[in-house]
Amino acid sequence: MGHPHITIHNKEFRPYISAAQLDEVVAALAARLSADYAGQKPLFVVVLTGGFMFAADLLKRFVGECEIVFIRVASYDGTGSTGVVQEILGLREEVQDRHLIIVEDIVDTGTTMHHLMPTLLEKGPASVEIAALFFKPASLKHELTVRYVAKEIPNDFVVGYGLDYDGLGRNLPDVYVAV
Repeated sequence: MGHPHITIHNKEFRPYISAAQLDEVVAALAARLSADYAGQKPLFVVVLTGGFMFAADLLKRFVGECEIVFIRVASYDGTGSTGVVQEILGLREEVQDRHLIIVEDIVDTGTTMHHLMPTLLEKGPASVEIAALFFKPASLKHELTVRYVAKEIPNDFVVGYGLDYDGLGRNLPDVYVAV
């Protein structure tokens, strides 16, 4: 795994999950999604910016037809959620009667998904599920079902593999946790 400790801005991080471990959990989740959506053509709705690495690896392993779209929302400032979701780039595709899978890097407070789910459900999809790289059940502030989780983690602040700290750290192939 990369460096023993790294510093981003003024915060120190230590190694947490290696690229090899991430590859294993993403492959397992892709296999599960492929089995559950066999014979269907789901629409993967990737939440940017954090979800891009996870989505790329997940969807390379998805077996079957699918479509991919990107949306961008923001609810973070530094290491904590602002509690307010600002939709920056919305969904333009027709989703009526489609199976939607929201691809998210991390579900912690659930604020982003709490905002997105009703908006998507109003459009009449056949189903809406969440596929998250990480899920922090201890942080959840909204009632939410996250059916597809690559890995549950404690309420720690992590960076790497798409996750950032004030814009930095997304490019790290491994995941680091704040010390």
